Amino acid sequence: MGHEELPMRGPDRLLRLLHWILRMAAYALAITMVVVILEGVASVVMTVYKHLVSEPWFIIPNIVQTFGAFLAVLIAYEIFANITLYIRTDVFPLKLVLATAMMAVARKIIVMDDYAQGELIGMGALLLGLGLAYWLVAMADLRTGPAQRGAIDMHNPPDAPPASRARGAVPRRASPRDHASRSDRDLS
Repeated sequence: MGHEELPMRGPDRLLRLLHWILRMAAYALAITMVVVILEGVASVVMTVYKHLVSEPWFIIPNIVQTFGAFLAVLIAYEIFANITLYIRTDVFPLKLVLATAMMAVARKIIVMDDYAQGELIGMGALLLGLGLAYWLVAMADLRTGPAQRGAIDMHNPPDAPPASRARGAVPRRASPRDHASRSDRDLS
């Protein structure tokens, strides 16, 4: 599933420069997301504190909005995780992006006050589509096997021998079908 977006190594200097620029932009986004997360946490803590110390005591009005604020901070954290995973691996984290999108849609559904039929149907269809996309990506990951699921770069997997890494070869892994066919041959 993984692929290298823009190679850092290679003969093309322009591509290396573009890759460096994109990495710096990703670092700037990560730093900005940390600021957003800290501001969101401070806002949630202050809101809860104000509601707890004001009369009526220990009652938080608008609990749904408070849950929405909590979920917004969690979504911001998931976006930060997407950015940092991209920085570390140069691979677009599709499953994590889909999971973040599902969380964002679920948050929107949770905090909805007015339940217009069309909006609910649209949100449900969106959530169903995201769930189906997540399932399809997960099934594709299972078919590619554990060697490719966590590979940083399909052309240079971290567990490949140094000689094959230099050539860009990807070692073939045995699949469950290979084991089944071997055992069938042993029985005959």
